[in-house]
Amino acid sequence: MDLASELAPFSPSSELLSWVEKRVNGLLEQLDTRATEIHWRDAKIEKLTLELAYLRRMKFGVKSESLAAGERDLFDETLAADLAACEARLAERRQAAEMGPHQLPAEKPKRDRAGRQPLPEELPRVEHLHEPETCTCGQCGQALVRIGEDVTEKLSIVPAEFFVERHIYPKYACRPCETLTAAPAMASVIDGGLATPALLAWVMVSKYADHLPLYRLERQAARSGVTLSRSTLADWVGRIGVALEPLWLRLAELLRQGTVLHADETPVQQLDPGNGKTKRAYLWAYRSNALASDPPIVVFDYQPGRGGKYVAEFLADWQGALMVDEFAGYQALFRGEVIELACLAHARRKFFDLHQANGSPLAAEALRRIGELYAIEDAAKGKAVEERARRRKETSQPLLEALHLWLQNTRRSVADGGALAKAIDYSLRRWPALARYATNGFYPIDNNPVENAIRPIAIGKKNWLFAGSEAAGQRAAAIQSLLETARLNGIEPMAWLTDTLDKLPSWPNSRIDELLPLKKPV
Repeated sequence: MDLASELAPFSPSSELLSWVEKRVNGLLEQLDTRATEIHWRDAKIEKLTLELAYLRRMKFGVKSESLAAGERDLFDETLAADLAACEARLAERRQAAEMGPHQLPAEKPKRDRAGRQPLPEELPRVEHLHEPETCTCGQCGQALVRIGEDVTEKLSIVPAEFFVERHIYPKYACRPCETLTAAPAMASVIDGGLATPALLAWVMVSKYADHLPLYRLERQAARSGVTLSRSTLADWVGRIGVALEPLWLRLAELLRQGTVLHADETPVQQLDPGNGKTKRAYLWAYRSNALASDPPIVVFDYQPGRGGKYVAEFLADWQGALMVDEFAGYQALFRGEVIELACLAHARRKFFDLHQANGSPLAAEALRRIGELYAIEDAAKGKAVEERARRRKETSQPLLEALHLWLQNTRRSVADGGALAKAIDYSLRRWPALARYATNGFYPIDNNPVENAIRPIAIGKKNWLFAGSEAAGQRAAAIQSLLETARLNGIEPMAWLTDTLDKLPSWPNSRIDELLPLKKPV
């Protein structure tokens, strides 16, 4: 609008015209400023709304990111127990109503057992034979003939039971030669120690796999009349940690022989005696490629900080492809011989949180497109690397290109500063690393395998609260590496550790690989 030409019919003075023009321009500037303020205010509100929805979901809601999953009750276990109790009470009342005052209870109908898992065949069976009160016919008195049997299996348990092993070494003498002969004493992982390998394994598995503090183990032993002080248990833990350290070091060596690795980290609290409080340390996790045919390996490394130098020290001269999140500490590796792989689950999570917060249709579209990529991966599970590479080339790469174009076009129409803009910017910023998995059949699509390995540690932190020292943290990392690797390989940790501690004192270092909790090749 030309303000001067509009005011010309009114013959205003030049001073008035100048004043009006300045006033109008000032108002327009105020409107622009106000519009900018409103935009950033809306963006801030959207960001806070997203954060609030995320925190509420983390505390009160389902943590699953599956968009199709319905709402679940937080107290599923309690609800199931209450339902079972109600069914039992109803059955009792129906039975009491149907019975006369002197009638025997009717035979209970068999419950529907559809869906119950069969009991493992490898479990020992203890048979209880229930014969009739008499083996003669109650009507004619003739002997009964066995024509079959009904078998019902029930699961039972013998709680942890302490007992004493007595090792007797007879001594034999030769009177003419005046010599003495006896069997050599058994080697023990703790010289002169009270505990057998089985008891030591029970302590280690309870502490590091079941996350039970030592004072709880002390109480369990006391209930059986056995005195196991916490100081004794702590002494065992320290000595066994040292004994198992060579296995952890060898496991790390084997891990670094892989050409594709996962890496992640989680904070833990470490006691800081000088200040009378705790400080933050980090447990770094490294996992072998879940798509490889080799036995899976997980190695934890405890460090006092989160700097990239700790990753560089652990990996040393390793070369290959590393799947990580956006943490800047990894970036120095990618300037060398290490190839960066980005986690598509992290990118998806940002759209998921946004959709959970406000039902954004654009976030839903992003989730749909990413879901198509995961559907291809699900269909390729168990396939050969070459087959997976073919599927990715023919189907995944075109979908990725379409997703990239959609993200770029959508970003142009989305205001800066909002949660949707940040979610899109994250994917665009990391796009080359996000899409790199589809270039062959060996790269993983996300970092979920190592996050799943860390999850038990996160649960355990609620029980043990903090590490007592850096040495304690590193000891825990070594033991948890072995136990988690055993779990991934389908090996029962208690049985493996008992056998390992029994063999370890006299086992040659040249055969240390035989002691590692790895699946043996078929």
